[in-house]
Amino acid sequence: MRALRERLRELYGVPVMEPHGDPLAELVLTVLSQSTNDRNRDVAFLRLRERLPTWEAVRAAPVAEIEAAIQPGGLHVQKSRRIADILAALPDDLDLSWMREAPVDRSRAMLCSLPGVGRKTAACVLLFSYGLRDVPVDTHVSRVATRLGLLRPGAPSAEQHDEMLALTPPGAELELHVNLLRHGRRTCHARHPACRSCGLRRMCPGRQA
Repeated sequence: MRALRERLRELYGVPVMEPHGDPLAELVLTVLSQSTNDRNRDVAFLRLRERLPTWEAVRAAPVAEIEAAIQPGGLHVQKSRRIADILAALPDDLDLSWMREAPVDRSRAMLCSLPGVGRKTAACVLLFSYGLRDVPVDTHVSRVATRLGLLRPGAPSAEQHDEMLALTPPGAELELHVNLLRHGRRTCHARHPACRSCGLRRMCPGRQA
């Protein structure tokens, strides 16, 4: 892991991203990010905030209005229902600021109890909102880590998240998540990985001959 971290730093640098302190926005943003690219996700999020400026307004709005606002993000029918269900399941004040000081396990359990929220979404909320110790394992991170032999092939999401968290040194959660994601997007593609030009080739047991 030390060698991997250093090599990823050589390839992509050390990402810097200060926690933004808005867990509810991160929660909705992560729902919008599913099965789309970053640009479409961001357009959908901005349209939602323009049309419904507060989360209370989003919660009170008809699902059809949420659906119309987030349409550029794709899968707007499913995502609008999920956002509405999540907001309806939260306390009346929609306050998640208590997670800043709460034990991570407690915050994670609460997030995963929400409709349609799994370990990856919960990890995004905890890490990006408050810099808490969790590592989101999306499809890119999962693919790269599995090919590197860090994760068991076919392991379920919960196991992958537990293993990545155990392997990640404290304080390196954001760095490893972002750099593994970058490597998955740029080099270690799902169908046609660029193994011959891969900067991790020598340490990767999954490399192609």
